[in-house]
Amino acid sequence: MADYDVIVIGSGPGGYVCAIRCAQLGLKTACVEGRETLGGTCLNIGCIPSKALLHASHQVHEVHENFSKMGINGVEPDVDWTQMKSYKDDVIGQNTKGVEFLFKKNKVDWLKGWGSIPEPGKVKVGDEIYSAKNIIIASGSEATSLPGIEIDEKTVVTSTGALELDAIPSEMVVIGAGVIGLELGSVYARLGTKVHVIEFMDGVTPGMDAEIARQFQKILTKQGLEFTLGAAVQSVDTSGKKAKVTYKLKKDDSEHTVEADTVLVATGRRPYTDGLGLGDLGVEMTNRGQIKTDDHYQTNVGGIYAIGDAIDGPMLAHKAEDEGMAVAEILAGQAGHVNYGVIPGVIYTHPEVASVGKTEEQLKDEGRAYKVGKFSFMGNGRAKANFAADGFVKILADKDTDRILGAHIIGPMAGDLLHEICVAMEFGAAAEDLARTCHAHPTYSEAVREAALACGDGAIHA
Repeated sequence: MADYDVIVIGSGPGGYVCAIRCAQLGLKTACVEGRETLGGTCLNIGCIPSKALLHASHQVHEVHENFSKMGINGVEPDVDWTQMKSYKDDVIGQNTKGVEFLFKKNKVDWLKGWGSIPEPGKVKVGDEIYSAKNIIIASGSEATSLPGIEIDEKTVVTSTGALELDAIPSEMVVIGAGVIGLELGSVYARLGTKVHVIEFMDGVTPGMDAEIARQFQKILTKQGLEFTLGAAVQSVDTSGKKAKVTYKLKKDDSEHTVEADTVLVATGRRPYTDGLGLGDLGVEMTNRGQIKTDDHYQTNVGGIYAIGDAIDGPMLAHKAEDEGMAVAEILAGQAGHVNYGVIPGVIYTHPEVASVGKTEEQLKDEGRAYKVGKFSFMGNGRAKANFAADGFVKILADKDTDRILGAHIIGPMAGDLLHEICVAMEFGAAAEDLARTCHAHPTYSEAVREAALACGDGAIHA
């Protein structure tokens, strides 16, 4: 008999959720993890620590910008960077210990060490070899860099090093205006760093609804971030007292340099599959280094599955979690499924930016007839009271059927507000269904209802 029904390689959001779900469905399950703590990149050096610093730095912003407006006066606090990082580490510890508790509760065995697959049905961890009817690869991803740029995680850093800087830099260059670059750039800008963002494309957050992206850039510029768009970084020289970043503008091929204490390379991530032995097994890969899978997450090698950042699709923790649950249900004889048309994306700056479904640009490319309902947070009483009136809600609906095709929000709590629209889309709802649903007053969520009303006869408070 096999040692296990399922062995999951990797304990990030996809892996640990998959392992727990497998165990809940009666499958004898183990999870391989080589870190000292569970939770993968997300809990240890990604989503969770970055959100802790975003929260802490936002409090600093509130003290400086809004406290006196509310009659809260006094000596401005100093930022204790060491204590702020300690708070961040405490948040990490609480979350990783929580996953360890859940493993024990659900009787998931933690096989400590780095795993490889010497042959189908076998997983090697250290000197031990375990057998499994099914193997699920949830190995996640790692940060990428640009040619000629060496990462030392001290001066030239990825997101990992940016979470552990010895001191708050006076100047920072961020290479890449995507989610990671703008979140971490926002953290340091709020703490007093002069942040200069250099992006190869002609707009921030490539792929986002263009109207939202333009508004987002305006707000971040107002917050102190400087942007150079349409620029290709050529090199980073760290031989002097400060790092020197050289870039060329695509419009005229002119070369420029900018200096900084810290350079954050935020140019994306790639699947991490090194050391698994996939080449020797003959597992098919894409030209982007992703593991090829079928509709049931199985590779071309029987009994070996893959999920999350290691396969195609957005590199999002919740996408990996959904795939983890789906493959667990498939292995248990159920009908696991992920609706890739309703996977939300959120940027946790202030204001937050959240989106789901189609953008206007995608609908235009498809030749789809659609209508737009928009509502500004300037018309929302709660947002105005909380100094959070920047931004708007935008709902895209089919012109004929009124079915919701996509939604994009920039504003307070956008990531939380988006989810009633996600539920509506999952059930095939029309914008009118949202418009006719009573929303509590005064809440930010009223802006969602108003945008839905704007898809019909018009918003009330616009």
